[in-house]
Amino acid sequence: MRFKDKVAIVTGATKGIGEATAKAFAREGAKVVACGRSTELGEKVVSDIKAEGGDAIFVRCDVAKKADVDAMVQTTVDHYGRIDIVVNNAGVNHSAEFFDITEEDWDWVMSVDLKGTFLVSQAAARVMVKQGDGGYIVNVSSVMARLALADQIPYCAAKGGVNQLTTAMSLALIGDGIRVNCVAPGPVLTDLMQRVVHNQEKHDKLMERLPIGYVASCDEMARTILFMASDDASYFVGQTIYADGGRSIQAFPRAMEKATGVAG
Repeated sequence: MRFKDKVAIVTGATKGIGEATAKAFAREGAKVVACGRSTELGEKVVSDIKAEGGDAIFVRCDVAKKADVDAMVQTTVDHYGRIDIVVNNAGVNHSAEFFDITEEDWDWVMSVDLKGTFLVSQAAARVMVKQGDGGYIVNVSSVMARLALADQIPYCAAKGGVNQLTTAMSLALIGDGIRVNCVAPGPVLTDLMQRVVHNQEKHDKLMERLPIGYVASCDEMARTILFMASDDASYFVGQTIYADGGRSIQAFPRAMEKATGVAG
């Protein structure tokens, strides 16, 4: 077990990638603090982990609120005595035309995706520094930090910020043995994506832009996150790893390439 007796905080752990990551850490021996805003969903995740023989607690936490974050970190220390790993997975999205985006829309996405990542990292890193034996912080960004969609401007901006926050934090913390890196997923089979792939037209359009030919499972993404939080990734510092099936490197849909022979 790679994470035996390690204490791992996973935000946004009530569903999707976060749920899969929390359960994967537990299976690898970690003591897991599952964080989220839904107590019902969070307690279900913890119940599932315990049913498999794992060790976990749920802490309700809105990562956009410093008081919530500080309380969550303190609860972790009170319950498990330390913090070894943080996965900043909590995130929200908002789709709207450019001129329809309100200040409240912008602030909501930024407060969770970018500010929340900073607040959780800062609070947990303070504990790691006091412990004196380093730690791992893995931020979860998106392929949309590199690409862009016209109707997801706050999300693209926030995730781009997470990438650069990762770089800057890694420099600030590596002297204390804390490695900060980022995983940027492409399409993942979350509840939202399930609706996309079950629409044949939308599925076909997505596949034209996805060289690997399938949408990643949440478990597949969790394995990537666990790798980045393990000693196998000990020489990674400030890196953003695009686990995107090639989504970010393909310039044109494959049908267009075949039809026109376009090469730039």
